[in-house]
Amino acid sequence: MASALEEPLNLAPVTEGQQGTIGANGTSSSAKSQYDPNFTDNVIKATGPKANKRLAQLMPSLVRHLHDFCRENEVTVEEWSQSVEFLNECGRMSDDKRNEGQLFWDILGVESLVDEITYKVAADSGEKPTTTAILGPFWRPNAPIYPMGSSTILKDQGGDVTHMRGSVTDFTTGKPITNAEIDIWHTAPNGLYEQQDPEQPDMNLRGRFYTPDSGDYDFYCLRPTPYPIPFDGPAGKFLKLLDRHPMRPAHIHFIISAEGYKPVVTQIFDRRDEWLGNDSVFAVKDSLVVDFAPKQGDEKAGFDLKYDFKLVAVEDAKNGVHGGTEVTSA
Repeated sequence: MASALEEPLNLAPVTEGQQGTIGANGTSSSAKSQYDPNFTDNVIKATGPKANKRLAQLMPSLVRHLHDFCRENEVTVEEWSQSVEFLNECGRMSDDKRNEGQLFWDILGVESLVDEITYKVAADSGEKPTTTAILGPFWRPNAPIYPMGSSTILKDQGGDVTHMRGSVTDFTTGKPITNAEIDIWHTAPNGLYEQQDPEQPDMNLRGRFYTPDSGDYDFYCLRPTPYPIPFDGPAGKFLKLLDRHPMRPAHIHFIISAEGYKPVVTQIFDRRDEWLGNDSVFAVKDSLVVDFAPKQGDEKAGFDLKYDFKLVAVEDAKNGVHGGTEVTSA
């Protein structure tokens, strides 16, 4: 079957004044008046009294926005069919090593927006727990477990070896967290994650580490490299149609978790990267930008990076201290 995004797209022509006037509630008065005024309400009212409470809350808004979008833009059956096939394509390309659907939402900024909404801190707090960032489509569960001081580099492919170190502490008390899991992954210098590259060993540049009683951690990884998101799937084709670049600034992914604490999904970014202010998935936050310092006296590494993680206890979160991200392998 041909791709849903092969050009030329069979799109309806754009006409002058097609979108109409957008009202205060986000609807188009001129477009809406042309169609059955009761249709959207009938769809919403079809939800039964025993529906899931959260869905019953969300669906009326979602249905209204979707229906109004279709009316305002006079979406045709052919355009709708192409959008369905596009989503189907994302599903067919996704597996346990790559999530194309998640990549699509990333380039629309949806995951970063939802992350921002989820990550809330009391306004009067002088400090914050570790800031969250998107999971991305290339996380893999069950990365190898290494002892502290080990390296995630399974094959020498060049790049700047970095000694990363720091601590994992309780945001409220400042006390070290014992047995916190640090799950790390990043690309090789060629800009590819190991599951994208047959030349890399399985689980290369991935690993999990567990903190001792001191809460301290250290391991060896690579200074990250900027890279383009994959262009071989529907998400990449979509970017091309929008005349957008695919580049992500150099970053390292983390999931930090511990019993009794809200997990944090985050990334850290190299301050010297040229794409820092123009991330194709809109994930960069100021508090996640770091400096890689030259390291002396360590024959294993040429750079040093210190970064401390602060987790919010589940009980503190119930009392209004916010931070952390639920981890899924969607």
